[in-house]
Amino acid sequence: MPIYITQGRYTREAVKGMIVKPEDRADAVGRAMAKAGGRLIGYYITFGDYDFLTIAEAPSEIQMAAVLLAAAGGGGVTDLRTTLAMTSVEAKGAFAAAGDLAPGFKSAGGT
Repeated sequence: MPIYITQGRYTREAVKGMIVKPEDRADAVGRAMAKAGGRLIGYYITFGDYDFLTIAEAPSEIQMAAVLLAAAGGGGVTDLRTTLAMTSVEAKGAFAAAGDLAPGFKSAGGT
């Protein structure tokens, strides 16, 4: 199953609410991922530009997008940024396929 890494920020209202009533957001994210046919691999609170980072598996980008849209629609998170991650074995396959395509590819502006 494809692996997705998502970073995001909590809204000010979400932070205020979690200060009053602390909660483990990994539970909610894990349930949403499971309902979409995937699974949460890891959930981390982070310092810097983003407040959290998740690593999850989903059957396809459609299911991952559904989870992200549901989360964004709830109003507690913003600025979601998701990246598809490949294993080194998958990347090796991509490089091998690129090797077959590269000789016939004409670069932009190339002659």
